[in-house]
Amino acid sequence: MTTINIIGKSLGSRKPLFADFSIPVPGDFSNDGGTTLRNLLSQIVRHEVSAFHSRQEQRQFLQVLTKKQIESAAESGKIISGQSDVPLQIVDEEEAVAVACQAFEDGLYLVVLDDEEQTKLDQQVYLQPESRLTFIRLTMLAGG
Repeated sequence: MTTINIIGKSLGSRKPLFADFSIPVPGDFSNDGGTTLRNLLSQIVRHEVSAFHSRQEQRQFLQVLTKKQIESAAESGKIISGQSDVPLQIVDEEEAVAVACQAFEDGLYLVVLDDEEQTKLDQQVYLQPESRLTFIRLTMLAGG
């Protein structure tokens, strides 16, 4: 199965935009079939919306943490054992996809697939096993 490794960077910052992660890519996206950048972004956004909803649901339950989990969470600066009373947020997948595509078209971020910058949402892209997709958030300058 083909996976795509997702990396986030922000210009002017050494700190990553988010923790790197990987997602499986449907078979028809790989090698011969290719897909468009728009379809690839849509797949990634849908995956992340689903993961967000799962994380929210998990936080509704009280969890017993192991010593190792507590130590690991303490290093990051926040220990969460669940049972959050924060109401669930509903994210509309279609709207999230539309926002991501519009932000790309507006030049708010760059997309680099396997060291090649992608410039058009509807251009064909071809994934290889373990392809690497990098999102680079651009920083707008004030007073220009």
